[in-house]
Amino acid sequence: MADEINLKQHTINRRTFLKAASIGASAITFGNALATFPATAEAATFYKGADISWVPQMEAAGYYWLNSSGVKEDILTILKGYGINAIRLRTWVNPSTDPVNGHCSIDETAAMAVRCKNAGLPVDIDFHFGDTWNSVGKQNPPAAWASMTYSQMLTAMYNYVYHSCNVLKYNGVTPAWVQIGNETNSGICHPIGSISNPAQMTGLLNAAYAMVKEVFPSTPVLIHLAQPQNSSSIEAFFNAYTANGGNWDISAFSSYGSGSSTISTIISNINTYKSTYGKPVMQVEFGGQENRASRTETDLESYITGMKSIGGLGVFYWEPEVYSPFTDYTMGAWGSTTFEPTIALNGFLNA
Repeated sequence: MADEINLKQHTINRRTFLKAASIGASAITFGNALATFPATAEAATFYKGADISWVPQMEAAGYYWLNSSGVKEDILTILKGYGINAIRLRTWVNPSTDPVNGHCSIDETAAMAVRCKNAGLPVDIDFHFGDTWNSVGKQNPPAAWASMTYSQMLTAMYNYVYHSCNVLKYNGVTPAWVQIGNETNSGICHPIGSISNPAQMTGLLNAAYAMVKEVFPSTPVLIHLAQPQNSSSIEAFFNAYTANGGNWDISAFSSYGSGSSTISTIISNINTYKSTYGKPVMQVEFGGQENRASRTETDLESYITGMKSIGGLGVFYWEPEVYSPFTDYTMGAWGSTTFEPTIALNGFLNA
């Protein structure tokens, strides 16, 4: 589908853009207009969300979902019944066809985003800037970018995000949020965009930010970091990013810590980051062991209550719909033998 899209020649002066991105400028000249990207105000709605990027691959393999009454139903319908009102979807650059570790190309992600839109669910698009998983412990560039210089990678980033956003727009989807990178504590696209090269890291992320804003001017852009309990890692990233003119609208976090004391510390830390860096905050990943569903339910309630108490924007459960043997990931919220949701999802209702 994407190959059929006629992406018209845009009016950005590329030399100006690349120069601005390389120094982390917060405003870039588009033609004769100066585009500035202010932080987005916190929304009145609190979002209870789920990342369900595995759904198309599960369905293609014959998996299905029962609701809590044992009746087969569309997964989006079931999730909405728990008060879930937003969906997160990842996308990779040139993924394999592996059902667990591949797919999620921008075409596939756009198709799933259309399905969510038709169900009345806003979407958060999560760019990993890789061909498969990137996370707090791994930030590999797409294979096609691996041997690029910084200048070449800036151009690749510019073109990739611009094109991907236009695929979404072509399909009638305006994302509610876009994440530029996944758990980027150590930067992106190592080694070029590593945090040890902070100006280059910032330049690449600013390039992504600018292209999201050109296609979707009103869509908030998220920076996503893992383990908010590790304040040294979070502060190291944000300090480097801000020092080099980094642009973002919302600070987003992956938080899997369990227990009231741990969660209290995490919420307190997130509140500190909100105050220190002046951006609204959101929790875009949470999960708990399927065999400890009662504990996960309690933890989910605690995160939602805690994020609400500090004016947070929402909490997302990561892949609650998954169950074995599709994958060996054990932190979903569906019974592997019953095919029904566990009580973990009641946390969305009880909070």
